Amino acid sequence: MDFVAIDFETANPKYASVCAAGWATVRGGQIVDHGSWLCQPPAGHTTFGAWNIKVHGITPDKVAGQPTFAERIPDLLARLDGLPVLAHNAKFDISVLRQALEACGHTHHVAAHHCTMEWSKKLLQLPTYKLPAVCKHLGITLDQHHEAGSDALSAANVALRLAETVGASTVTELDAKASQGR
Repeated sequence: MDFVAIDFETANPKYASVCAAGWATVRGGQIVDHGSWLCQPPAGHTTFGAWNIKVHGITPDKVAGQPTFAERIPDLLARLDGLPVLAHNAKFDISVLRQALEACGHTHHVAAHHCTMEWSKKLLQLPTYKLPAVCKHLGITLDQHHEAGSDALSAANVALRLAETVGASTVTELDAKASQGR
């Protein structure tokens, strides 16, 4: 199973306002790389909202001196290159990625993307499908919720655990089995 799980944190409610990105790369069913970085949000999206700061703890001071999102694009796209992209609540993270790239004048077609939250809804029976609840149910450690690297790593582990549960060896297979439901 090969994929990259991603997670973004935003400075404010605007999806283009990326201030942190995290990833976990899986090759052959093993996590081979994971991490995160902070960045200054794209121009025109640099205001930090109080609610966002409360959620993730990232302040303007913490991104001061960091590269801009535009400067981080080559690193980010190299990590995504050719791999299926997963996220927990992919609707949010893929929208963030697309809008932040667009805000920097960059067009990039994201490879096939899938949502571990949607897979969890189809394969598990839980009162909520937020990342902490899914991780707890599956026995996965979520070190620091809303730290982009931690969330991406946890999403990767959710995908791997769900794949193991249903006997899937590829993302496409997992997606098909999840579509069949419980």
